Amino acid sequence: MVKKTLMSKAGGALIALMLVSGVAHAAHAGAAKKHGKKSKAQSSKVVAAASAERTVKRVMMVNGKRKVVYQRMMVAAPAVPTMGDLAGLSQTHDPLDLKSNVALVLDQSNAEVLFEKNSDVALPIASITKMMTGLVVVEAGQDMDEVLTVTDEDVDREKFSSSRLKVGSKLTRANMLHIALMSSENRAASALGRHYPGGKPAFVEAMNAKARELGMTDTHYVDSSGLSKMNVASARDLAKLAMAAYQQPLLRQYSTDVKAIVEANGKPMQFGTTNHLVASPDWSIGLQKTGFINEAGRCMMMQAVIEGRAVIMVFLDSKGKQARAADAGRMRKWLEALKPASLSAPSYSTGM
Repeated sequence: MVKKTLMSKAGGALIALMLVSGVAHAAHAGAAKKHGKKSKAQSSKVVAAASAERTVKRVMMVNGKRKVVYQRMMVAAPAVPTMGDLAGLSQTHDPLDLKSNVALVLDQSNAEVLFEKNSDVALPIASITKMMTGLVVVEAGQDMDEVLTVTDEDVDREKFSSSRLKVGSKLTRANMLHIALMSSENRAASALGRHYPGGKPAFVEAMNAKARELGMTDTHYVDSSGLSKMNVASARDLAKLAMAAYQQPLLRQYSTDVKAIVEANGKPMQFGTTNHLVASPDWSIGLQKTGFINEAGRCMMMQAVIEGRAVIMVFLDSKGKQARAADAGRMRKWLEALKPASLSAPSYSTGM
């Protein structure tokens, strides 16, 4: 009862923060549209100001002579707080010293919770969204050999993320799905949604309908790529998604390929995975997806076999590029150190 109340407070606070953030984003977008290039120039100045410069005096010996050198150094701007930080989840501590604000580990065979930390709080999930995109595409039975074209509609104008797929690029639906899952290609994920019967709105509705079908009660999608912070889910919901997606061989294959060569406009292009753990001989991973946007932090969802036991792992809101992988390593060692009979289900929830 106490846990449920705490989660409700955290969830309520998070929703309020997202709404305020959304209003601010809308105001900024409106101003940008009104002022055009001037707005972009002003934004650049703000970014430049955020990273202050300072000059450092250094004394060096060159060919036996003393030489004074002045070097300019950049001071990095402070880290942007994630939605999890704003909701107070960083105050939750656990014995494994995880760097993720949210963590959940389930036994895949019976859904037994082996470890959880803030697992009921809905947070932005970034590109983990693409696993639901893949599930909807596969279950829709669309022609995987159909050639899809990247258009201007697929260009990211929210986060301005880069893409190797130029407008006009033509790839089969299979290749679009492959690089969306393996390399987290945003334009590919957008094109998959746009080429669904009824277009993007119908595709997003299908994503939300599938979430309801799977019992993902804390989940909501607004796009097929995960670039929007309004794509949210709890770790418990994502574990349900992982178990459902694992039933699809194509999703298992595409998400765990280390690299692949696909044809775009008839020319070969090589893509690689966003999760280096799949190439590690120390891991046996059957399904995975990573994600990152500033509001979400570093995220990862995967199925793995540890000590002969198939488990689902979810880590949300990790800090640092290697943090989610390091947390997975800590969790694996913890599981390996325990005998199956002695595995318990510790729970660490926010103290809000």
